[in-house]
Amino acid sequence: MFFVFGPTGRIAAGDADRIAGVTGLRRVGRPQALRTRPDEGEPFALPEGAAPREGSSGPASRPAPIAAYEETAAGPTLPRQPIKQVRGVMTQGAITVAPQARVNDAWQTMAQHHVAQAPVVDDKGQVIGLLLRADMAPLDLLPEPGAVQQAIALARRPVAEVMFSPVPTVSPDTDLRRVARAFLDTGLPGLPVTDEAGHCTGFISRTDILRAMVADPPLDLWS
Repeated sequence: MFFVFGPTGRIAAGDADRIAGVTGLRRVGRPQALRTRPDEGEPFALPEGAAPREGSSGPASRPAPIAAYEETAAGPTLPRQPIKQVRGVMTQGAITVAPQARVNDAWQTMAQHHVAQAPVVDDKGQVIGLLLRADMAPLDLLPEPGAVQQAIALARRPVAEVMFSPVPTVSPDTDLRRVARAFLDTGLPGLPVTDEAGHCTGFISRTDILRAMVADPPLDLWS
């Protein structure tokens, strides 16, 4: 089951075809990485939507691809059932931002938690939009000549003015291949996971699905 939420509440509910026909739901372009200051290292080296692994100590840690191959080769530590639904790969909980927060403050929050997108929730805890890293311009970027004041003004704008809204969301019991189609249709890198009222319970990204594909046993999308 998919939903569409905006500042006025729930706009639609249904399957992917129903959601695709919602007026005002636009398709985004492929998010582009933003440059940061060289002395900051690589704060956004993780894949979109991926959370840092426990025990990671930054650049000195074992490279993520090598660690992933080693884990796959070792096999699962506990028996696992084939994964078919969102609940099997989603990230429980999600880093959220308020619509009245400043863009630059939201950037700092997302940078601290190493995420590339964050659901925007109102004071009732309901999703009203999605903030994408590519839609923000923090103060430490190098703007075009003569555009310093515009960059500062953008960084001071409220999140509500730059968020992607209305935004589709997905329920935990949705089939993963339906979600994969939604990613292709919308161009979004991830979707908030919500209940019917729009309360955010987690987040699912394209990276979550790819990570599950290399697990043992693999995804079971068609049976």
